[in-house]
Amino acid sequence: MSSPLSSPLSSPMSSPLSSPCPLLCPVLSSVLSSVLSSVLSLSSPLLCPLLCPLLCPLLCPLLCPLLVPAGYARVALALISFYLMPCCPWPAVFCYLLSALLDAFDGHAARALNQSTKFGAMMDMLTDRCATMCLLVNLSLLYPSFTFLFQLSMCLDIASHWLHLHSSTIKGSASHKTIDLSGNPVLRIYYTSKPVLFVMCAGNELFFCLLYLLHYIPEPAAWLYWLQGLCGTICLLKSGISLLHLITASQNMAAMDAAEREKKQ
Repeated sequence: MSSPLSSPLSSPMSSPLSSPCPLLCPVLSSVLSSVLSSVLSLSSPLLCPLLCPLLCPLLCPLLCPLLVPAGYARVALALISFYLMPCCPWPAVFCYLLSALLDAFDGHAARALNQSTKFGAMMDMLTDRCATMCLLVNLSLLYPSFTFLFQLSMCLDIASHWLHLHSSTIKGSASHKTIDLSGNPVLRIYYTSKPVLFVMCAGNELFFCLLYLLHYIPEPAAWLYWLQGLCGTICLLKSGISLLHLITASQNMAAMDAAEREKKQ
């Protein structure tokens, strides 16, 4: 999911706040508890109830300074999710969706901590793309007959966003979300309407997460299939927008090439 331009991932030392850890520790503690319970239950079921309450308070103060601001938490949660995907579906999806949800807040956290950077904005988009791609890689293992479709989805997602970002940078835009309001109306609505952007991104991610979870649920409830169908429709719409991204960015690059040739003549 996409967040406002200014994203995280600057040095935490530049924070004007004395200690944002109390805000992050409850989230981190919940994630650690879920992850440790899943891992320890597989290796040491008898020790799990004893070790989890002891390890969480010890690890939280150590990890919390690394999760300032929310962008660090996004990256950490995504990595934890990737590690858990082959063995622990529910904790993996929890970490994955929490990482995606933080995308809606990391820009606000960066500005509150005076840590907004262009590098952070770039890393924010890379985190989105890498997270979706890693989930699709796992889905290719679970649903091998649909591997080609997952590969197409990965190629379209990476190529459209990279070319769109590259063309925006060459044109001198401050962000890949800063678009010409007189341009394509679909992209204009997509980037200027926060509800539309949220629904598209959330529906897309939820569709892939449901595909992943349904593989591990023996008898899924009917409402899960209805939800998957709704999210699948949103996923198709977002794929169409990504294709439009790719076409529009390609046209912009071609126009800039033509303008440079005219200047040389």
